[in-house]
Amino acid sequence: MNKAPRTAMALLGGIAVTGLVLAGCSGGGGDTTPSATGISQADIDEAMTTPTELTFWTWVPDIQNQVDLFEAKYPAITVKVENVGQGLAHYQKLRTAIEAGEGAPDVAQIEYPYIPSFVLTESLLDLAPYGADDLADDYVGWSWDQVSPADEVWAIPQDVGPMGNLYREDILAAAGITEPPATYDDYAAAAKAVKEKTGSYISNVAPTSAAQMEGFFWQAGVKPFSYDGKETVSINVNSDRAKEVANYWAGLIQDDLISTDPDFTDEWFQKFANGTYAGWLTAAWAPVFLSGTAGETSGLWRAAPLPQWEAGTEVSGNFGGSSDAVLADTENPIAAYELAKFVNNDPESALRLATEQFLFPPQVSVLEDPAFIDQESEFYGGQKVNALFAEISTTVDPDFQWLPFMDYVDSAYAETVGTVIAEKGDIAAALDAWQEQIVSYAEDQGFTVE
Repeated sequence: MNKAPRTAMALLGGIAVTGLVLAGCSGGGGDTTPSATGISQADIDEAMTTPTELTFWTWVPDIQNQVDLFEAKYPAITVKVENVGQGLAHYQKLRTAIEAGEGAPDVAQIEYPYIPSFVLTESLLDLAPYGADDLADDYVGWSWDQVSPADEVWAIPQDVGPMGNLYREDILAAAGITEPPATYDDYAAAAKAVKEKTGSYISNVAPTSAAQMEGFFWQAGVKPFSYDGKETVSINVNSDRAKEVANYWAGLIQDDLISTDPDFTDEWFQKFANGTYAGWLTAAWAPVFLSGTAGETSGLWRAAPLPQWEAGTEVSGNFGGSSDAVLADTENPIAAYELAKFVNNDPESALRLATEQFLFPPQVSVLEDPAFIDQESEFYGGQKVNALFAEISTTVDPDFQWLPFMDYVDSAYAETVGTVIAEKGDIAAALDAWQEQIVSYAEDQGFTVE
């Protein structure tokens, strides 16, 4: 259980601000792409029986367990697992190695929002010719779209973060609320009752958590970003719909019904344990994370879907998640692809990622496996939380894209929107400033902004 905080933090990643000038952006080198018709089984058999050493950069705790399964199946292949950090440290070191032309791994863990930045620099191997297209139906559709927005397949999904509502049943009951809020109108009314009758906040919106707000946008149908995979982007973080979402949260924050504490600090952890927070609108990786940080509140928590903008609908967004990609310069593309595939697609390996390392799975087989969905959580009063989030995972809008410079986008969020959230100000107006900064940056880097 003590692995949960490390795992959840790993899902969130960090900010690595790197200029991505379009001119001369290629970071790839080796000509490893096979013919348009793909590779033969004979090619695969030869590659997997030839003594080979692969390097795998990942921050997943105890990933060696999955690698051991792979090496047992393919004894000619040796995998060197390296954790070079996560978030900022991981991406900086990966980009540095790619640009230097040496020292890069064969396979690297990459969060979904950062995949386009590595596609831009031609740093990832297209896995479609190696057979990755055949895996599409093995994954929840929207998670596959994150790694394969067009014909190419840039990575294999590893984990995802469909969003739901974790809440203290006892605190809501003390406020006269016997069911989790079904709509955002209900949620606002519940927030008021909880604060007035118990003194708790129904939830917290962290000022610098762009990923959480992007998840709220995702659920609400906001399309803040798009990228054609080349040099054209669309940026709409201040659309009318985005401002509706921003105004909703600004109202609750200004009425002191939602707190705005920085997340993943000691104080933030303590407030889950002492009842300052009566809930958390968060991702599927959070139930285990929360049980590891607020263990003394075991049995008091419950899980539910997010409140809905329209009564009777079932829509969620995503918050977090990552994939395993093969670097374009690998000298062993077949073996590297087979490693990325095995870790995340082999039934035993994928199930263990979900049940031992607590990564929420995108694999349909795991989402339907009784060993995963039938688990009853004592922390959540015996509720089958995995089964709930497995259902929620099917309601995530598949049409959500990222820009090829999300590191800058999220840092600009902290400077604009995040500052205003902390000051309990006009979040909708801050979206205009965020929009202006992103557009200016994109144009400076040579992108065409539609």
